[in-house]
Amino acid sequence: MLEATKARVAPVSSAMLYGRGVFTTVAIYKGKPFLWPEHWQRLAEDASKLSVDCNGINEANVGEALRKLIAVNRVDTGRARVILLARSGRDVWKTKKAGDRKTDLLIMTGEAQKISSAGLSLAVSPYRHNTLSPLAGIKSLNYLDEVLAWEEAQAREFDEAVMLNERGEIVSATMASIFWVKEGTLHTPNLSTGTLPGVTRAAVIELAAKQFIPVIEGVYELGDLTEAEEILLTSASYGVAPVTTFDFRQYAFVAGSICARIRNAFRDLTST
Repeated sequence: MLEATKARVAPVSSAMLYGRGVFTTVAIYKGKPFLWPEHWQRLAEDASKLSVDCNGINEANVGEALRKLIAVNRVDTGRARVILLARSGRDVWKTKKAGDRKTDLLIMTGEAQKISSAGLSLAVSPYRHNTLSPLAGIKSLNYLDEVLAWEEAQAREFDEAVMLNERGEIVSATMASIFWVKEGTLHTPNLSTGTLPGVTRAAVIELAAKQFIPVIEGVYELGDLTEAEEILLTSASYGVAPVTTFDFRQYAFVAGSICARIRNAFRDLTST
């Protein structure tokens, strides 16, 4: 356990020089990491794809470290970021003497992301998601595309933005999965579009099934979203958040609607 200002990582490493590393953001409810096994599974799978060595690092010991940090920082409701930083790979730049440690583990906690009671406003990002990238579908340290897209939306006074891929298909919001309702059915982009297999996204799909709400994971264009009756964003940071403005269209968040039912079911899930 270190103060944030005193934490140090290797300056010459595959993570620092090339962004070889993966992360996940975990929601914290009642002082506990939410859906940690699912987060670890995705983190480990992404690490394997990027040749990040996980020897000696597993769900149990990282989970224990995470829970200890949550207790030390006295986080009741908030979020944690768990990061695996590769020290080496088949890199152009290397230190003359490689250390024994292959991967650094960094965990930090923070407050829950604040969401306006008026709901989220959503724009369309001018930036495209590249499905041909070897990083597509991986939550890697190469996250600047999403950050720049989010900052561009913020500069226009929107909370979030819809990202399309190079084929013009809807992928996600910049930092969240996206769902929308049309004629009683819940729609969301499937993984072929490049959207991340979000842990909260999977939880929402499961909750919808338990609520007998039909879900279609498909390939959609922007016109499909403009015909939506309700829109919501999901992530560890947002939870389940309603969109009330999309590109100057207004949406009412009505009690008993599909989005309200899913949001209530998610709140019940996180309170158990």
